[in-house]
Amino acid sequence: MFQRKDIYSHCRQLVIMASLLLLSLVSRAENWQPKADENAVVKVGAARFTIMSEQLIRMEYDPSETFRTKATQVVVNRLLPVPAFQQQIKDGHLIINTRELTLTYQLNSGEFNGDNLSVTLNVAGKKVRWFPGLQDTQNLGGTARTLDGMNGGIDWEGKPVDLGQGIISRSGWFLLDDTESFTFSGDKSEWSWVDKKDDSTKNIIDWYFFGHGHQYKQALKDYTAIAGKIPMPPKYAFGYWWSRYWVYSDRELQELMQQTRDYDIPIDVLVIDMDWHLTHGGLKDIKNPKRDPFGELLGWTGYTWNKELFPEPEKFLDWSEEFNLKTALNLHPASGISPLESQYQAFAQDYDFDTTDNSYIPYKLAEKKWAETYVKTVLHPLENQGVDFWWLDWQQYPFSKEVEGLNNTWWLNYVFFSDMERQNKRPLLFHRWGGMGNHRYQIGFSGDDKISWQSLQYQSYFTATASNVGYGYWSHDIGGHASSDLDKDAELYLRWIQFGILSPIFRTHSAKISTIERRFWMYPEHFEPMRELVKLRYALNPYIYNASRQAFDSGVSIVRPMYYQYANHDEAYNHKYQYMFGDDLLVAPISAPVSKDSLLAKQSIWLPEGQWYEWYTGTNIKGGKVVERFYSATEIPLFAKAGSIIPMYGEIEHLQQQLDQWQLTLIPGDSGKATIYEDNGDGLGYKNNEYATTQVSQFLTSAQVRKIIIEPRAGTFTGAKNQRQFTLKLPSTFPVKTVLVNGKVLSANQTTYHAKSLLNEIVLPKLAVNQRIEISIVFEQALLSSEALLNGKIGQFNRVTKAVSDLKVEVARENWWATLPNMLLGAEQTPSKIDYTPENIIELLTNFDNNYHKMSGQIHAHKDIRTDVAKRYVRFLNQ
Repeated sequence: MFQRKDIYSHCRQLVIMASLLLLSLVSRAENWQPKADENAVVKVGAARFTIMSEQLIRMEYDPSETFRTKATQVVVNRLLPVPAFQQQIKDGHLIINTRELTLTYQLNSGEFNGDNLSVTLNVAGKKVRWFPGLQDTQNLGGTARTLDGMNGGIDWEGKPVDLGQGIISRSGWFLLDDTESFTFSGDKSEWSWVDKKDDSTKNIIDWYFFGHGHQYKQALKDYTAIAGKIPMPPKYAFGYWWSRYWVYSDRELQELMQQTRDYDIPIDVLVIDMDWHLTHGGLKDIKNPKRDPFGELLGWTGYTWNKELFPEPEKFLDWSEEFNLKTALNLHPASGISPLESQYQAFAQDYDFDTTDNSYIPYKLAEKKWAETYVKTVLHPLENQGVDFWWLDWQQYPFSKEVEGLNNTWWLNYVFFSDMERQNKRPLLFHRWGGMGNHRYQIGFSGDDKISWQSLQYQSYFTATASNVGYGYWSHDIGGHASSDLDKDAELYLRWIQFGILSPIFRTHSAKISTIERRFWMYPEHFEPMRELVKLRYALNPYIYNASRQAFDSGVSIVRPMYYQYANHDEAYNHKYQYMFGDDLLVAPISAPVSKDSLLAKQSIWLPEGQWYEWYTGTNIKGGKVVERFYSATEIPLFAKAGSIIPMYGEIEHLQQQLDQWQLTLIPGDSGKATIYEDNGDGLGYKNNEYATTQVSQFLTSAQVRKIIIEPRAGTFTGAKNQRQFTLKLPSTFPVKTVLVNGKVLSANQTTYHAKSLLNEIVLPKLAVNQRIEISIVFEQALLSSEALLNGKIGQFNRVTKAVSDLKVEVARENWWATLPNMLLGAEQTPSKIDYTPENIIELLTNFDNNYHKMSGQIHAHKDIRTDVAKRYVRFLNQ
């Protein structure tokens, strides 16, 4: 264990004091603007309409004609650019026209109903008329608080998860009813607080009509314009999170994290479940547990370190910081502050609580004084020790007891998140969905689902659909949580990891059950592919981080349904378990075991119009159709748009560093572009132009020459590097002839050809960030007519390698002297032959193709291979 460093601790205290001083000088952290521009408002008696965009109108009815101007739980910003619109009074009706909508309201007709209010709009070329009371039967759903106890989206009672309604609908419209939302105080306090409801809100109507047709992305942009942006998590949040419900000591966690690094597995986040704190003996007998005065399990709520497990908490947290780990602790706050807690006296003194009878201090987070005391005496001291963020695990009563009707989950999210922002931190919260408006307080965890193939499959649909309410950062228990007969199913765990690395947050977890294992190295058969998946996650971080910035700017989350981009295709709605991962990657996770007859899993995938490149096989496929593809246990149905550029990293241990080396994977295709987004990875500067972007493009100037342009970096931020180095990776290509960088020929030793992946790797010189880089990659003209030989070869090479490896074991079981068909062995050596004589690549690939299907006959005829085994591997090679 590292020794605590006094200088480091002193500096940390100074930073905290400086942050608090800064807070005293600034206004509230949220920077909400809830009052609309008066030029956007049309008022007629007790009705008021605010034109918020060409496709979004606020519709209010208030008999008192006072109307609400405060921020609500959902809508916090109404000060938007005023769109062009016209209004007129005609035949006793108010008519408001924008380019997209026509609203009609009968004057002096009272509160809104189906007879006096309507909006017309165009949806997929057809005119649609909306009126109050019209049912939206085609809403595309939102999300749910939890998947606790679910199995594939089905609860204990056999009922499906209710995902509620999202902002977008195939009907072309959505009505956001904000009438019942709580408002926030309009005072000048730096910490906005919820108002209790009173009679002034009775009989009012506060609606927002979204009439975007099938322009789903624009609907989400308008929603986050009024409801607040989707904040970027710290960069480290996109790394690997270790979590498990287990009684860990600090020594065990240190050893576990050291093992993880020793096995060359990148990691960034350590989540410590509830046994970090004292439970006061309340959970010793879980079948007959002790209860606290509020009826909750004694010790479920706790804030005092268990010194038997963590003798020196600050030294442990210093160690985690030195080890480049961010640490989260689990909390269940429902029972307030027990007299058994170390913070009890400090809380009571600050809160003026009478401790004469040594009673519990009840939970009252909706009371501002209680909350201020709570963060000051309980949370901040632990954060000062080194706790980076909190895992809130609220499972108790749904509504506040202090503010009637206020959702506890929603309010906990607001308080914890906004308190971190008040400290000038980039907030990161780990909790559950509390309802509309909660997209401002990421990240969600979906809870304790059952370990099953059905749960795995459902999570891809659940995650993508949550984007319809802007809740784009779900974290699932990768591998599943609750016990089943699949606890030790290595293939299921591998497939879950495949989904996890292509989901918003990658966190393995499980219940406190000894049969459930989450350490990758405890699965020898699949350890290598599991580790490679984690490394792929880290390699993809620049692409993922850019998508996070896009979510902040546009309201479109990284995991989004197919219909966002392809709204007028039925297939986009019907193939609900596949999704887009950012702008350029399409994922269709496998959620069934491979067939024993072929060692492959079949997957039906809809590929939209255009060309698509299959990542794991190197196959170019024309879209606009449903394709059936077959995948081994280590292959993922992952497709990239032809010509796209995927910004990546090389191998790294963690994400808490500024890197100056990048990789650009250039997907085969005519042209494409990408943005590399950078900021300092933490802090709030990203909201205030403290970030940088680099534009990259590729295109063909001729059949022989591919050009890549890397523009100078625009913008800067604290810690930004002044120089950087790019490595270009071109999969499924022939060896390059010449590379020119800004007109100068690149040395041959900076270009490497990897025959197994048919990939050119080109290392560019390190250059200043303000320098434009123009690269011309020239291929041999004679090779270009044979490009078809490259299609799908990466997958075939990998299949042959596995077949040879497995069959060597199979035949050795029968005869130790047996061998395999020479044609199969020769095919497996094709990449090595190309490495030796790259000038013969056309001949070698042609021979490979000519022999590929002949191998099947030789495998069937081989006397040392059993018939059933031969059939299995012939299918494996040819499906």
